[in-house]
Amino acid sequence: MTLPASSSVHEPASPAVAPARRGRRRVALAAVALAAAVVGGAVGWRRFQLAEPDLAGFWGQSFPAPDGASHRLATFRGRPLLVNFWATWCPPCVEEMPLLSRFYTENKANGMQLLGLAVDKPESVQRFLARLPVSFPVALAGVDGIELARQLGNTVGGLPFSILFDANGRLLERKLGPLNERDLSGWRAAVLV
Repeated sequence: MTLPASSSVHEPASPAVAPARRGRRRVALAAVALAAAVVGGAVGWRRFQLAEPDLAGFWGQSFPAPDGASHRLATFRGRPLLVNFWATWCPPCVEEMPLLSRFYTENKANGMQLLGLAVDKPESVQRFLARLPVSFPVALAGVDGIELARQLGNTVGGLPFSILFDANGRLLERKLGPLNERDLSGWRAAVLV
């Protein structure tokens, strides 16, 4: 029996056509995922309006270090300070640590300071620093670090989050997301003459 050309019965796709359909389907799904990511990023960016920072009480805080010492923020006043909020469970945070360590090593003789505030458990930070030591001081902010980051303008509480203070304690720069060489070069130029 021969079916007319307008018949609603479909023949199975040939083996060569099936992979092509799967490929088009994957491309379509990837396009939808990309569009969702772009829309989500735009919405997230709109939500991440850098709020006016609340510095009241900031310089009076103190944080324990993983080795048991303590870091009082007041001791960092008088010289430029980059504060980096990070966590061991945050892949972009971990990726930027070697860059931050190099930056600090190259600029500390010029008066630049860097403090890593870990939004993490002490044991996790200790294990991380044993595997990947850094040249700058690290303190433990714990989960309260997210609230402190929010007070400093990080309305979404994301990590990593970095802020730059000049020698007078004025907040000059803030960035949500990993820093890169260009960011650090610009920030250095803003505070080191």
